[in-house]
Amino acid sequence: MFRYVAALAAATSCVAIAHAQQVGTESRQISGPLLTLDQAVALAGGSAPAADAAAAEVDAATAARRVAGLRPNPALAVEVENFVGTGPYKGVNGADVTASVAIPLELGGKRQARIAVADAATHRARIEQAIAQADIRLQVTELYIQASAAEVRLAIAADQFRIAGDTARAATIRVQAGRASPLEQERAEVARLTAEAGVEKARRLVDAARANLARRIGRPVTGALDIAVLGGPASAAMGPPRPAMATGTLALAAADANLGAADAGVRLAQSQRVPDLTVGPGIRRLEATNDVAAVFSVSVPLPLFNNGRAAVDQANAERRRADAQRRVTALDVEQQIGDAQVEAANAAAAARVASGPALSAAMEAARIARIGYREGKFGQLELLDAERTLTDMRSASIEALASYQLAKARLERLTAPAPLEGN
Repeated sequence: MFRYVAALAAATSCVAIAHAQQVGTESRQISGPLLTLDQAVALAGGSAPAADAAAAEVDAATAARRVAGLRPNPALAVEVENFVGTGPYKGVNGADVTASVAIPLELGGKRQARIAVADAATHRARIEQAIAQADIRLQVTELYIQASAAEVRLAIAADQFRIAGDTARAATIRVQAGRASPLEQERAEVARLTAEAGVEKARRLVDAARANLARRIGRPVTGALDIAVLGGPASAAMGPPRPAMATGTLALAAADANLGAADAGVRLAQSQRVPDLTVGPGIRRLEATNDVAAVFSVSVPLPLFNNGRAAVDQANAERRRADAQRRVTALDVEQQIGDAQVEAANAAAAARVASGPALSAAMEAARIARIGYREGKFGQLELLDAERTLTDMRSASIEALASYQLAKARLERLTAPAPLEGN
């Protein structure tokens, strides 16, 4: 189906594309090189705030992974006993000094659980970065297609203005020769003025579309656009509809990452229920005998008020929520893929009708009507009706092709593959 649409677009839009490039050059003084869709996407990816934010999120998650792998710092303690008292303990001459090191010992796999949480967050950040890049590509593609379609619409409007001018001159000749009433000349002039207004409107829409694209890519669009993007690559084929599967998509990968982070959160909460030990080896100097002795202390927190059960319940609830959200996401993505496939198929069918025999017949009818009007065989109303039909068919063809490309871009965004974990 897509090959057929592309062939029709190439066959029926060559004149329009040529006119679009010529009109665009004359109206906006295009002097830069051709800006392709891939170049526009690359430019937007290098200047988009969303891409910068996603990259910063990945850097933050990577740093958090390093922090999660660090062990607790030991503490140095110095105790001075038996000083500033009475009798023999007056002053500091009788003070005993103890120096020890408090070393925390994490039990229950807390460090491994922290690392797992950080790894899950890093993977989620990388998926978010891929989502941001896919969204940027979709946004730029939509703007590029809209700008290209606007160029072709301007070419159609300019061609209609040229034809309306020729018709007005022919009507003037007919009136001067006494073969038609002045009413025909007035109608032809109205049609010419209407076509001229249509050119101005189309030119403003082109300028607005180019400005929108320029804002997205971060630089002025001074060169011509590759209008052939409306027809797509001739070698590509849409093929039969694929099963609407959410597996491997970015949206489902993000939901899977959330579920993985929730699983890691449950393990971390469970590990927190195991009390940690703090050991304190040290030495003590006894002032009375001027001797030195070793000391060793062990401390264990007593989970009397907070045994960590509430935190585990919270983590389990978060895990159930993430699992339910994943199932919802799978259903939503499959529905969106199916809708996008239907939208693309309908647009392709509309393009096949509008760009096929119907457009050829309208072009031939308009050509015959122009010749017959100049030779006095057809009336002005027949000519105007044929021209209006041709304009409608041309506009419908461009709209259908643009709609197909937009639907195809949205389908590619929905089915964009997710990055592998660890990449």
